[in-house]
Parts: sequence; C-alpha cells; structure tokens
Amino acid sequence: MNDPDPSRLALLRFLERVQVRDLQRTRHWIAVEEQREQERQRSVRDRPVPPEWLLEQGLNRSSPPVQVHCGDCWNKGKRSVGISLDEARRALVEGVKACGACQPDSRLGLLD
Repeated sequence: MNDPDPSRLALLRFLERVQVRDLQRTRHWIAVEEQREQERQRSVRDRPVPPEWLLEQGLNRSSPPVQVHCGDCWNKGKRSVGISLDEARRALVEGVKACGACQPDSRLGLLD
C-alpha cells in the first residue's frame, strides 16, 4: 500500500485479508471451545458413581468407626469411605452410630 491514493480494488483486497484472518481466528476459538465442551462431557460421563453408603472412620486406624451415612449425606465427614449395603447394615447392627442428618437406619428399615 505504497500508493498515495490506493485503488478501490486494493482496498477491497486488504479488507478481504483482514476478514480472512478474523475468520481463521474465530474458527480457532470455536475449535478450542468445542474441545473444552468434549472434555467437560467426558468428565461428567466418566465420573465414578458415588457410593450409596458411607462409613465415617475414627481419627486414627485403631479408633472404631464414628458413623454410618447415606451416600448423599451433606454431613459426611472427610474420613468417610464407601461401603456396601450389607456392610452398612452390619455396622448399624453392631452399634455404630447412625448419622442424625441422613438417618441411614431409617432408610434401611433398622429402627428399633
């Protein structure tokens, strides 16, 4: 564009180059966003199924279990591990306290 008075055709060619560059950049952004969406969907699909029952462990290895929780309990402790239905029943029958928030003993039909 060294001409002091560029032609209309030269200006249109310049505009075309700018628009092609913008279109390429937009297509790149779309590809990046599609990749993110695929990764998000894969993480949702591959997320492990949460356990239905939890056993909250004591403070150390020699401490007895503290409570039994339902898997979706909002009050579960950080030291909770997933257990099976039979293990949850056995723990409650053996005297492990049932969580007062989610009441697993009620859900399992083990109320006295």
